[in-house]
Amino acid sequence: MFNSTIKVWGVCLVLLMASQACTDLDEKTYDVIPTDQFGQTAAQQAALIGPLYSGLADYYGNSQALNATTDEQIVPTRGGDWKDGDNWKRLYQHTWDPTTDNGQFNGPWTWCYNNITSINQQLGSITDETVKAELRALRAFFHYKAMDMFGNVIIADQVGTSTPAQKSRAEVFAWIEKELLEVYPKLSSTVGGAYYGRFNRPVVNMILAKMYLNAQVYTGTARWADAVTRCDSIIKSGKFSLTADLLDNFKVQNQNSPEIILATPFDNSKRGGFNIHMATLHYKHQLTYNLPASPWNGYATVVEFYNSFSAQDLRKKMWIVGQQYDATGKPLDDDGVPMIITPEIPAFEMPAGPAGRLTGARSQKYEIQKNNTTNDMSNDFVIYRLGDVYLMRGEANFRLGKVADALADFNVIRKRAGVPDYTAAQLTLDEILAERGRELAWEYHRRQDLIRFGQFTKAWRFKPASEKYRELFPIPKDQISLNPNLKQNPGYN
Repeated sequence: MFNSTIKVWGVCLVLLMASQACTDLDEKTYDVIPTDQFGQTAAQQAALIGPLYSGLADYYGNSQALNATTDEQIVPTRGGDWKDGDNWKRLYQHTWDPTTDNGQFNGPWTWCYNNITSINQQLGSITDETVKAELRALRAFFHYKAMDMFGNVIIADQVGTSTPAQKSRAEVFAWIEKELLEVYPKLSSTVGGAYYGRFNRPVVNMILAKMYLNAQVYTGTARWADAVTRCDSIIKSGKFSLTADLLDNFKVQNQNSPEIILATPFDNSKRGGFNIHMATLHYKHQLTYNLPASPWNGYATVVEFYNSFSAQDLRKKMWIVGQQYDATGKPLDDDGVPMIITPEIPAFEMPAGPAGRLTGARSQKYEIQKNNTTNDMSNDFVIYRLGDVYLMRGEANFRLGKVADALADFNVIRKRAGVPDYTAAQLTLDEILAERGRELAWEYHRRQDLIRFGQFTKAWRFKPASEKYRELFPIPKDQISLNPNLKQNPGYN
C-alpha cells in the first residue's frame, strides 16, 4: 500500500473529550493521493524538492578531507593525534591507495550518485517546468563534481535497473553542458529569499564558467572566451556585489551576504554538520571561544602558503597565529609553555608535547561561533561567490591576451584586500594562481586550480613530486564491484 500511495494522515485530537480514549486501532485515511498525482501544487513540490537540497549540504563534509591533497591544508601527526593509519599523510603526499583508502573516495562518489538517484526518482512527479529545470540543474551539478574528481564516470539521467555504462570525461562534460543550457531559460533569475541556497540562472552560469575555465583539463580544448561570457552574465546582472570585508562572507549569520551566489545552509541546532573550527583549533581554544568541548587540533596551513600573504594583506586575518588568550583576555599556555601558535611546522610527524601541538597557522576564515552549545556552527558554507567570478574572468581574459581587462578584475579584488594594484608586468600565471589561493583559501577550489595550472603534482613541503595520474582520484573499488562496466583510472591498477 505504501509503495503506491502517499498518505496524509488526519490529526488525532486525543484530548478532545476528557473521558474518551483512542481505542479503535484501525487507521482512518483522511486523504490519499496517488503518487503520480502528488507534486502538482506548490506546497507538494516544496515537500518533494526540500529533501533533495539536504544532500547539497553535504558538500562541506565531502570536500574538507580531500582538500588535504593540496598545498593549502595539512593535517600533521602530533604525537598519536591524527595518525589515523597515515591516511592524512597519504592524501597530502599523493600516495593514497585504491584499496587502503577506498572509503576516502567511496564517500564522495556515493554522495554524488545517491543524490542523483534521489533526484531521478522525484523528477517524474514534478509538473512545474521551473522546478523540473531546477532539479535537472542540481543533478548536473552532482555529475560535474563526480567528473571533476574521478574523470570517466556514469551519466545517470533516469531511473533504471541495468548497470550504467562508464563514459569518458569529455562525454560527461558534453552531457552536463547540454543539460545546463537546456534548463537555463526555464530557471528563475531571482536571488536570495526563497531562492537562497537553490539553483537559479546565476548558479548555472557559475557552474558553466567553472567548466569552461577547466575545459582544457576535462576535454583537451580550451574554452576561455566561454568562461568570460558566463562570468559577464553574473557580474553584469547587478544582482551581486562584493562585501566591504572578505570575511563578512563567512560570519556566523552570513545568509544575507550580497556576494554569495550559492551557499548550503547550516544551523547549530537545526542542521548540524559544519564543524571546521573543531578540526582546526587547538584543544585549549575551548577557553577562547567558550566552546562546549575541546577542539581536535588538526587542520593547519602550510607555512609557504601562509607566507604568500603580505603583512598588509587584510585577508591574512583569516589565520590564527601568535599568543592565544582565554575569553577574559588571560594568556593561555600549553603544559606551562606559552600558547603561541607558530606558522612553521617542523615535520609532518611530530612527537607529543606542546612543541608539536602549537605548530601551524589555524583557520578562522569562518567566524567561530562563541558561547556555542554544540560542536556545530551556524555559518552557511559558501560554495560560489562573486569574488571568485572576478578572478575567473580575469584569468580567462589573461589567457586570451586581454591583459588590461584582466588587470581590472584582479585589482577589484586587490583593493578590497588592501594590497597594491597589479601592474601588467606583475601579472603572470604563477601570480594569478597565488592570488586565487589568497582569496579562496579553504573554500575547496584549490585542487582544481592547481591541476589547471599544472601545479598539483609538483613537490612542496613534506611532499615529493607525484605522478600525473594523481590528478584524478581512483574509482572506488566498492563501485567497481557493484558495476562491472566501471574500469579503474590509469595508474591505480
